Amino acid sequence: MKALIKIVSNRSVHQPSIRSLFKIQGRVIGALMLRELHTRFGRENLGYLWIIGEPILFCLGVTIAWTAMRAPHEHGLPMTAIVLTGYVPLTMWRHSLVSAVRAFEANGSLLFHRQVTPLDIITARVALEVMGTLMAGLIVAVGAVLIGYMKPPENYGLLYLGLGFHILFCFATALLVAALSERSEIIEKTVSIFSYLALPFSGAFVMASWVTPKFQRILLWSPSAQSIEMIRGGQFGATAHAMYSITYALCINFLLILAGLSLTLRVRKFVKVQ
Repeated sequence: MKALIKIVSNRSVHQPSIRSLFKIQGRVIGALMLRELHTRFGRENLGYLWIIGEPILFCLGVTIAWTAMRAPHEHGLPMTAIVLTGYVPLTMWRHSLVSAVRAFEANGSLLFHRQVTPLDIITARVALEVMGTLMAGLIVAVGAVLIGYMKPPENYGLLYLGLGFHILFCFATALLVAALSERSEIIEKTVSIFSYLALPFSGAFVMASWVTPKFQRILLWSPSAQSIEMIRGGQFGATAHAMYSITYALCINFLLILAGLSLTLRVRKFVKVQ
């Protein structure tokens, strides 16, 4: 009996703690991010800087175009800040969706490693898109503030809350698209079309208080619109008349992530390793 207790105690000593498991998975995700960077951008010319450079070109181009073509203010809000607070989250979401398509098949050989899971693969891809887009948006926003086209945020807490909810939404939809695109070729082919058709419901270029009550109710069902309303509420303060529900945003993102995790944990049998 004493010998058995000793063996069990020795095994328990060697059992990894939750903290060490998180550290291991963190290192795995970091390695996957570096691999993804090298695969997509290589080390020539700007190399890894393209993860920021590409979103900067998108955000800067659209911001300049809208600022030049539209009135300086719309509904009492500066046009540059309206476009920037809408297009940065939109770019983050669309890039996350595109990177999620067939993500497991593209990295299927890595799943033979015991410590690499489908969740690690999609987390690494979404993390890259989120960080690149946020850095690009920050650079463009700082430049716009310095030259006087927009002011600093009125409420940083609400701004960060909106960004946090939007990152959760990007992660949730990426999980869903990654898992479903492995099951159906139709999903793979229609993701880009869906992202365009969803533009009116994204809240990127319109606020809920600007539309009719009928469309307002429809718009506020969108998790993207909810988070962008918070971002604009943080940027403009009370003058934006932002409409959002933190409770709804929390619940809908939780349910979407739960559904995405459920599909992701069962996706291995659908992955075709080339």
